[in-house]
Formats: sequence, structure tokens, C-alpha cells
Amino acid sequence: MAVTIKAGIVGGAGYAGGELLRLLLLHPNVELAFVQSRSQAGKPVYAAHPDLLGETELVFTADAAIPVDVLFLCAGHGEAAKFLAENEVAAETKIIDLSQDFRWNESTASAMVEAGGRSFVYGLPELQREQIQQAQHIANPGCFATGIQLALLPLAKHKLLNSDVHVSGITGSTGAGQSLSTTSHFSWRTENISTYKVMEHQHLREIKRSMKSLQPEKQPGIHFVPYRGPFARGIFITAYLQTDLALEEAQALYNSYYEGHPFTLVADQNPDLKQVVNTNKCVLYLQKQGQMLVITSLIDNLLKGAAGQAVQNMNLVFGLEETAGLKLKAAAF
Repeated sequence: MAVTIKAGIVGGAGYAGGELLRLLLLHPNVELAFVQSRSQAGKPVYAAHPDLLGETELVFTADAAIPVDVLFLCAGHGEAAKFLAENEVAAETKIIDLSQDFRWNESTASAMVEAGGRSFVYGLPELQREQIQQAQHIANPGCFATGIQLALLPLAKHKLLNSDVHVSGITGSTGAGQSLSTTSHFSWRTENISTYKVMEHQHLREIKRSMKSLQPEKQPGIHFVPYRGPFARGIFITAYLQTDLALEEAQALYNSYYEGHPFTLVADQNPDLKQVVNTNKCVLYLQKQGQMLVITSLIDNLLKGAAGQAVQNMNLVFGLEETAGLKLKAAAF
């Protein structure tokens, strides 16, 4: 008999909430019980997400009082912790938080955060799938953090991060969320590019914590320059570091590490962003130039970088096939 999971979403009107809503509506094992939004309460879901006209008759609720098996928190940073402080959630309800509120604990190398009497496991399946399968509460990783960590995990696992890592990454405008600002406005963003939070992006905290958990004896510097891109979705990351590994050795290392991880793939030819947009994939590509190993890492910031990874974590927690509801078509053209 097929498993049916009753799910609820808090903060369903934004980009990540909308993507999660679309995934759960089509998931073969999910019954979507409610979608909460304070700004859209009382309105049909398709009022905020017009593409869902004819797909659902759900109406946004003002609260999250309906009992569910899993609760997804898609509210803004700081709002998830506030929601859990102000609302009772049944002890047996699984919680998957897509904000940064429970992602790190800098007092420990362990990928576990204690908050408000709850233990949150860091939800990067390629790092700790077994811990996720046993978890009650999941802290979903950040989008840049996902792409950068997947570029580095095999090296850290084998204690091969022996020089500083230099990273550049460009992200689509949906990474900035739905609220309008100067740098997310179409007339500013189109045909334009700029850096932001140079060397101090908040996702560095979770990246460094994960690297420390695998390679505690030596933590190299990670120097990250993020860019705003003139497109809507996707993240294109280039990381490079000095290593004695030959290209063939590095490729074998990465293929071995990601064997059995269905969404992270090592390409044998230079990939492009459209290969991953609208999918839960991460595509990696390795090059060697002199002593420098160059790793390209591509993800969709709203899927593998947010809602898709949240559903992947839900699948693991409830013992479902990891790819359930996530066999998506790339936006190839």
C-alpha cells in the first residue's frame, strides 16, 4: 500500500514556497493539507501563482493549525524561528526549514543545531544521508552553499583540501526572493551584472562548518565572490584550488563519491546552465590547468538549492524513493 504523507506549507506565496507547492501537488505520495500566507490569506493559491489555475482549488490560510505529518517552513530568514516560538507544532510532526535560521552552530563541527528544544539536522543528502533518514527536523541548505559544497565534498572527504579555494558564482534574480529592491528590478537586472557580499556571503558559514566536519585537522580559506546575473533562475559556480591530483584521479574520486547519489552527476563535457534549470540536479565538471583543479558546479537555485532539496529530504525522512516527485524536465531551450 502506497504511503500518503499529509503536508503543510508556511509561507507559500514566495518563490521557494511556490516551487515547493508545485512539487507537492504532483508528488505521488503527498496530500497537501494547507498553504499558509499572511499576505495572501483567503485568496486562492492561483492568485499568487497564476500557473496553478486549474491545478488546485486550495485557498491560502492565515494559520497553520491543521495537523500534518510534515511541515515546510518557507518564511523569510528569522521568521521560521519566530513561527516555531509562537505556534505549537505536534512533537511527531517532521519539520523542514528552508530558511537559514537553523543551518549552523559554530560551537561545534557537527552538522546538528539545537534550537528551542529541537535538534535540526543539516539537510545536504550527499553529505549525511543516513542522519537525514533518522531526523525529526531538517535545516535545508542554502542555494550557493549547496552548489559550492557539492563541488568540494569529495576532496574534503579524502582530506585533499590542502590549499585555499577560490570560488565565483553567479545566481539568477529569483535567489533574491520576491520582494522588490533596486537590484532585483527587471530594468536594473537585465543586461547587467554586479558583485555583492564579496568574501562575506552568509552561506560561507555552513560551507566551512561542513568542510570542518570532514577535514577537521586543516581548514583552508574559502574565498567567494558572488555575482547577480541577468537571468531568472540557476546558479553557475566555478571553484579552483591547487592540487597534485591528476585530472583522471580527480574524476575517479568524484565519480566514486557521488555513486548512488541520484541528483549529483559528473559530466564528461563542459556543461551549461540550462542542463539543470527546472531540475533537482547538480552537474559537476572537472578541468586541470597546470597545478590548478577547476570545478564547475551548476544547480537550479529554487530546486536543488531550495524546494527540490526539501522534497528530497522529505523522501529520505519518510523512507520513500529519493527521486519521488523530482523527475523533472530541464528547460533545455
